[in-house]
Amino acid sequence: MPQPNMQQMLKQVQKMQQDMIAAQEALKHEEVEASAGGGMVTVRVSGDLRVTAVRIDPEALDPEDPELLADTVLAAVNEALRSAQELAAKKMGGLTGGLDLGALGGLGGPGLPGA
Repeated sequence: MPQPNMQQMLKQVQKMQQDMIAAQEALKHEEVEASAGGGMVTVRVSGDLRVTAVRIDPEALDPEDPELLADTVLAAVNEALRSAQELAAKKMGGLTGGLDLGALGGLGGPGLPGA
C-alpha cells in the first residue's frame, strides 16, 4: 500500500480547520425558530446554540395552570435547539468531504481513527 503524502494531507487538514472556523463563525449569525402550543410560545436560537429570543402569546398566561406554560416553553426551546444542531451539522458536515481521514489512522490524534 502506498504511503500517503503527509505534506499534502497536512495542507488538507489545515484548510479544513480554517473552513470549520469560518463555518462556526457564520453559524453565530444564522438563526432558527421553533414554536409549541400552536404558536403560543416561539423560541429563536442561533446556529451556535444560543437562545436569542422567546416570545409568549399573552393567551398562554393561565395563572391556574403555570405548568402548561412551562412545558410549552420547554418544548419550544428543545425543538429550536434540535433545529439549530441540525443546521450546524449540515453546515459542518460537508467540510470533511474531500479528506480521507482513514489515511491518518496511525497518527492517533483526538477524534481521528487510531486514537
